[in-house]
This record gives sequence, C-alpha cells and structure tokens, in this order.
Amino acid sequence: MRIVVVGGGLGGMAAAARLAKLGHEVALLEASGRLGGALAPVEQDGYRWDAGPTSTLLPAALRDLFRKSGRALEKELESDLEPLPVLREHRFADRTSVLLPGGSRAGQIAAFDALGPGLGETWATHVDVYGPVWDVLRRHYVEVPWDPRTKGAVPKELDSMFNIRETLHKRLRHVFRDERLALVAGHPAVAEGHDLRNVPSWVGVTAYLEQCFGGWQVPGGMGRVVELLTARLETRGVRVRTGLEVEDLVLREGRAVAVRTAEGDADADAVVVAIDPRRLPVLAPHVERTMPAIPPVVSHVGLAGDVPDLPHELVIHEEPLLTVRPGGSAPEGGAAWTIHGRGKIAEDLLDALARHRLDVRENVVTRVDLSPRDQVEQWRGSPMGVLWQGRGTVRRRIGPGTPVPGVYAAGAHTAPGAGVPFVTQSAALVAQLIGPA
Repeated sequence: MRIVVVGGGLGGMAAAARLAKLGHEVALLEASGRLGGALAPVEQDGYRWDAGPTSTLLPAALRDLFRKSGRALEKELESDLEPLPVLREHRFADRTSVLLPGGSRAGQIAAFDALGPGLGETWATHVDVYGPVWDVLRRHYVEVPWDPRTKGAVPKELDSMFNIRETLHKRLRHVFRDERLALVAGHPAVAEGHDLRNVPSWVGVTAYLEQCFGGWQVPGGMGRVVELLTARLETRGVRVRTGLEVEDLVLREGRAVAVRTAEGDADADAVVVAIDPRRLPVLAPHVERTMPAIPPVVSHVGLAGDVPDLPHELVIHEEPLLTVRPGGSAPEGGAAWTIHGRGKIAEDLLDALARHRLDVRENVVTRVDLSPRDQVEQWRGSPMGVLWQGRGTVRRRIGPGTPVPGVYAAGAHTAPGAGVPFVTQSAALVAQLIGPA
C-alpha cells in the first residue's frame, strides 16, 4: 500500500517506521523544516534543551517501537536507558517538600511518611486502587485498537469505567485530608493543562504507573530519539519531505485517496494523520467538540557559574505553579534549565523563582522564551493533546481509526494521554489496524 503520513513528530515518525517495516511504501510530510516535533531539541549559544518531555514512563513502548522497526533501542544507543532514582521534588507553600521516587512502593511510603506519620500508607492505599484500572486500560485501550463510535465495540468493563462520573478532583479531596498528597497525585494532569474538576478519576492511574515502572531518561536527551528515528526512516526507505504543509485530504466516494499540498496532490491508499486533526477540513467536523490542552509558558535558560543542584524535576506548588527541569547540555561550567509556568503569571518566571529562593537571574547567559501560542504554532498543535472536558472526552477523540475510510490517526491528539509512551503506542495501534502489506 502507498501510505502518506502527515506530521513528523514522534507519532508520525513512529507510525512511518512501523509501517515501512511491514512492507508498505511510506511517505512522510512535515510542514516545518525539521522532524521531531516537541521532542526536537532547542539550541542557542552552545546550549541545548529538550523542548518537550525529558523522561518517559513505560519504557517498553519505546523499546517495542525500535524492536518492531529494526535494531533494538539499546543497541542503537550503545547503552541502556537510565532509571531516575527520584521522579521529582514537590515543594509546598508551608516550606515542606517530598522527593518522590519511582518504581518503588516502599520508597514512596517512606517519602510520604517523612511528611507526617501514616501519610505513606495513605498514599499507597490510594495508588493501589489503580492497579485494576491499569489492567483494564492496558488490555482494552492502550494495547488494542477500538472505536467508541461502533456499537458493542467497547468491552463492558472498559465502558463501565469510562462512564464513571467521579472526577479526579472529587476523588483526591475525598481520599486525602492532607492537601500536599492531593497536589502530588493531581500534578501529572495539571502539568498537562487540565482542570481536575473536568478529569475523570481513572486518569489518576499515572500515579500507579510511576510507582510500578518508574521514570527513565534517554542518554543524550530525548533529542537522541529523534536522531535515531530519523536514521531508521532512512534505513526503511521512507520518503521524507519537510517544509511542505498538507492542506487537506482528497476524498473519492467518501474514501481518502490523496493528500492535498501547495505542490499538488500526493496519492495514497491510506493516510495517517499525526497532527491536530482540526488543521484538516475533512477531519475537523469530527473533532469540533474537543479542544486542545494549552501548553505552559516556557523559558529555556542557559546558565553559567554556581547554580543550585536540583533533582530531575522540581515542582513548586504555589501561584503560579512552577516546574524546573535541569538537563540538556551546556558549555563547560554552565547549566541548562527549562522552566514551565502555569496559572496566574504576572511576572517573569525567573523573578517568580527568585521569590522561592532560587535566584539565578545573574547567572543567565542566554534564554529562549516560548508562549503557549508560540508552541502551538511551531508544532502545528498542542503537544499536550486533547483537553479533558468531562468523561465524554474520551469518546470524542479520534484514533487510531477515524470516521473517514482510509484515514488513521496517531499522536498526542489521539492518545489516552500526552507523553512519550502513549504517543509512541498510538503509532503501534495504527500499524495494527493497517497490518502488513
């Protein structure tokens, strides 16, 4: 089959690599000048930052992608993925803090017990609830393609879970008397731009995934994944074209037969859309009841001199909500930090950090500031995917299949959550539906 993949972010690259390995003739079209989307690094004045996520849960998703499209990931990296001993540090308004380890139930119990007697067991009991939730999601949603528009297509236990009216906000307020635990439990969804009053309670399963699987870094940063996938596409004979925006899909008798660009139509037996479907008039009506989750305000700062030693990620739970991610690469004696801000931002993010005794303003050598709009325009959509607007949101998404015959969808706007594992897995579901050549 001739397959055109629209979008060269992680979802599009992963889909193209898998489908080419299955024997299809694949072309990938990317509107910007380079591949990688939100995984592509930002570089300036000798500093380099990860533009998007700096780590991943569920490393099996990345490993499966490389194994199913060619050489194993560890062989390509010439090293193993690096486990994170601490996922993040959470600092609270009362000046207390907790270092949250990943991949260890006992470790998390001990960390929360340091905040107060019995808090560790309270946290563990909350997380345990999500074990059966993950089992249902994994078996019927994450690993298997399904279409909520097809009557009887959704297994009963999954359908029952999706119909739960309880929100994550309500559950956390009911379970935790200590607000600090509620802030930690709700943070993954808040960090992706969601209001917990609109998020179904089952989305809290992220706490279970962090406890069971931990967090993992790619040696060299997430930009290394982009480099490896770019090479993989070349190895598999994928025709890659950057700087060419797809304007719409071409239908014949209701089925997609080509994609339309400024340079003409590119014929296709199937199309994989790995961008925000709102950008394509044919698909836009099918997602008009959804909205994108808005990215945070971002400042990439290049620092020199003595700076505080921070964990992989620091979250400051005040107004505005601040997240600091040291990492990337820098000239000798320097450091690369990425700062995210959410909420009521009435000052520069570095000024806000200084109020919390993290004053690096005099250490700044260079910086790159990105508004939410800058990011959406740069990546042709939000890397945070679809905004949660209540329990019905999960049924209003499209992907891996779509209502248009011959059209499939991958990427953050189709996945059950933002982040590397779900976006990577969305490509695997598309490959399952299309099958071998």
